[in-house]
Amino acid sequence: MLALAAPAAAEPISVLDVEAVPHLGAEGHADYARFLRQSTPRAFALSPSGAWGWAAAQPDLATTEARALALCAQWVGEGGRDEGCRIYARDLAVVWPGREGAPPPAPARPMQGGPGWAMVPDGRFLWQGPRVARGAYVWAHGRAAGGQDSRGSQPQPHVRLFNNAGWDVLRFDRDPLLDETESAAGWLRGALRALRAQGYQRIIVGGQSRGAWNALQALDEPGLVDGVVAIAPAAHGPRGSPAWGWAVAELREVLERARNRDARVAVATFEGDEFDPDPAARARLFHALTRRVKALLFLDRPAGLAGHGGGSEPAFTQRYAPCLLDFIEGRPGQCG
Repeated sequence: MLALAAPAAAEPISVLDVEAVPHLGAEGHADYARFLRQSTPRAFALSPSGAWGWAAAQPDLATTEARALALCAQWVGEGGRDEGCRIYARDLAVVWPGREGAPPPAPARPMQGGPGWAMVPDGRFLWQGPRVARGAYVWAHGRAAGGQDSRGSQPQPHVRLFNNAGWDVLRFDRDPLLDETESAAGWLRGALRALRAQGYQRIIVGGQSRGAWNALQALDEPGLVDGVVAIAPAAHGPRGSPAWGWAVAELREVLERARNRDARVAVATFEGDEFDPDPAARARLFHALTRRVKALLFLDRPAGLAGHGGGSEPAFTQRYAPCLLDFIEGRPGQCG
């Protein structure tokens, strides 16, 4: 007798392939698309009966998976049947039996660096490399008022949408003992030039607080970046800091040095930001930036979001992440 050939294994699929997720209808696929916007650790669980559940940003992966499985189990199939919930996606990989697929890892070493800083590919995001990626999104963390070490902190959730659209994500990490504003600006400019030399056709630099301030400083060199996303930019400490007296004047100097007529710039500020000494005066300065760059998107104290960390809120990601991507990529879009 002739031996029968074994059935071919199913092709591995990308974690980004929404329609490939089995057993789900339109509502489940829409919820999976929301899952893909979440920070890691993250896990998506589903059952052959059509139940599903997901969790993200829990203390660790085990807790995240347990939460996803528990939520899935609450939504049993029709008639109360539940054929068992299993993890479908874990972080960046599909782990469903027979359809497993994991992306290539990001480089393990910094792409550039020096005393006090490093440009680090973030392994919590999908990685393609300069020849394939749509571009590089460089994220600059803030400088904690208490001197805490922010190196390795995960970029804000809106960056996930850029990554899902094909942008590589790198962190501009700085040692808090050496992280002075002008020093960091110089490090960042050098790192961005090196990324361009490595083959990235488009480069975005984004950040929060002091990282956003450094991102705006990168506009003083024509052609250095294609876009800036500055979330709650600040460099002079919280309310009551002696530096508040010259915070607005120094922001004016930073913005008046902008010389990149090809850059698209998005800025977000928030009501009740203790690092913003004069919201109205700063708003006038940001509006004036339109004369120095290609396009400006200014999210000026949007309703329902408050405080220096407003850009990390889920509501900010849901409301503004898609239009930030559209704006930076030059597509028409509406920011509600």
